[in-house]
Amino acid sequence: MFILVNLKAYPCDPIEVATAARDVAEASGARIAVSPQAADIARVADTGVETWAQHVSPNAHGSHTGSTLAEAVADNGAEGTLINHSENRLKLADVDGSVRAAERADLETIVCANNPAQVGAAAALGPDAVAVEPPALIGGDVSVSTADPGIVEDAVAAAEAVDEDVDVFCGAGVSTGEDVAAAGDLGAAGVLLASGVAKADDPEAVLEDLVSGI
Repeated sequence: MFILVNLKAYPCDPIEVATAARDVAEASGARIAVSPQAADIARVADTGVETWAQHVSPNAHGSHTGSTLAEAVADNGAEGTLINHSENRLKLADVDGSVRAAERADLETIVCANNPAQVGAAAALGPDAVAVEPPALIGGDVSVSTADPGIVEDAVAAAEAVDEDVDVFCGAGVSTGEDVAAAGDLGAAGVLLASGVAKADDPEAVLEDLVSGI
């Protein structure tokens, strides 16, 4: 089970969260990664935690002001990237372009999707994983794995029907070890979460609870 903590643009200390994630990962043997703002990727990677970008743009080197170049985040220590998060939606062609850009830079990829139908379409692009995240539950206190477990099961089935090598992750509302365990029981290979850790007074304690569900 893979746990990816997305720091979004929350006013948290990325180094504090990264250090906590590194320590909990080392103590538990769990795979935990942190996805900070692009400007913080190098600092977070320097802590030794597995580091992911929040986005890469669907372009190569060239005149692309404001883009997030896949090679740049890789050079700064990122090992993977989220693509098409519900807060940063892309057109399908650009999702494909971002996946190809990430592959070019040897980055792992997780493409986010709203529902099982989108999971199937995303899986056809050949990412390493697809994450199902119903927008209505993002940032809330109710996990998708408990609010509507059928979405997770249907997402797993949709991805398997297209490409059995594409893992399915569960996002939106994940905040406890019970949520992680429930996601695993439904067939998810990992979870995405954000506010549950980024807004916590004690990120390490939250992470320790999360890995208790593995």
